[in-house]
Amino acid sequence: MIKDSKSAESLAKILSEALPYIQKFSGKIVVIKYGGSAMKENKLRQNFARDIALMRQIGIFPVLVHGGGPQIERNLKKSNIKSVFIDGLRKTDENSIKTIVKTLREVNGDIAELIKTWGARTKTFNDVRESILICKKIKTKIDLGFVGDITKVDGGLIKKNIFSGKIPVIAPIGRDRFGMHYNINADHVACKVAEKLKAEKIIMMTDVKGVLTNTGKKISEMDIKKAKKIAKTLKGGMLPKLSSVIKSLENGVKSAHIVDGRVPHAVLVEILTNKGVGTWITK
Repeated sequence: MIKDSKSAESLAKILSEALPYIQKFSGKIVVIKYGGSAMKENKLRQNFARDIALMRQIGIFPVLVHGGGPQIERNLKKSNIKSVFIDGLRKTDENSIKTIVKTLREVNGDIAELIKTWGARTKTFNDVRESILICKKIKTKIDLGFVGDITKVDGGLIKKNIFSGKIPVIAPIGRDRFGMHYNINADHVACKVAEKLKAEKIIMMTDVKGVLTNTGKKISEMDIKKAKKIAKTLKGGMLPKLSSVIKSLENGVKSAHIVDGRVPHAVLVEILTNKGVGTWITK
């Protein structure tokens, strides 16, 4: 219940501010990499699911790609399998891949069901019935085992479900031409899916405020030229994220956002208001 005229005016201002953005992005595909705190904390999970359902209701076409790091880590420990990371990629042997695939399928179903509770229709892609991510073993100096590099995305099948009114929820599981399963970096999957769909936007959810300068100040907006310069100064987890979205912009995606998933309703605030809660990268 709205208690006073000031609150009503504030709410009306927010809604009216969103209108031009709704009109602009209605009928457009937005790929969202879902992960971090937004995927772990219950209130953030509920808010996110409702926001995705709302996006679909107002005519925006969200496509979700999710990770599953904490859940995978927990289940590997239960199986007495130690995790080893090399350059941010999980070394994946034959025992690990079985646990990883099983865990990602569970996470995939949980996300889809949560979105459904808000009245939206979903389509899970977790390599049970359809393989939409075809891959090959990634080439690195050190053998990472069953870690994949995407060679093909079935964009036609994803679009078929989008235009039939469903929200695709994609797990980062791929198969090679021999039918072997591979674990794929979820950021990489999101970018490849966005490129294939020629998405209007790709949104990467993180646990930081956005792309930061070397003094710790958030960069609210930059073009691809500046992003390439900034990437040369970065270290750690932000570097592969920024490098991936730069490549997506070069391959047909119109704009990218790296947002703070710890902020409630981060995705809606970023694309439907003037302020945003992350870094917006344009061509």
